Amino acid sequence: QVQLVESGGGLVQAGGSLRLSCSASGLTFVRYAMGWFRQPPGKEREFVAAIGLSFVRTNYTDSVKDRFTISRDNAKNTVYLQMNSLEPEDTAVYYCAARDLFLSRYVGDYGYWGQGTQVTVSS
Repeated sequence: QVQLVESGGGLVQAGGSLRLSCSASGLTFVRYAMGWFRQPPGKEREFVAAIGLSFVRTNYTDSVKDRFTISRDNAKNTVYLQMNSLEPEDTAVYYCAARDLFLSRYVGDYGYWGQGTQVTVSS
């Protein structure tokens, strides 16, 4: 049974930082591209960042470029999202997701999802 478990969310002031972690089990982690998505209050789930099987290939939505960094540790079956210079607009539930082989920006392309972790940025 595949499980993705996010952690690291919380309340932070604008300009602060958080690091989200997503621990995966029940799948061959090295075969999966990993993505981070978020769902702001009252809005649809949206793409944040993704990382391919190799550590080199990454993709970000424009609003988080130069502020967020996605990374993975295949030895620990874990993907991270380092979030710096947080803004109130970053407030959302953050989800990690797994997709076989190739990274994608699209919610529908991911077959496995975590339960989400709340990130709240106060102004």
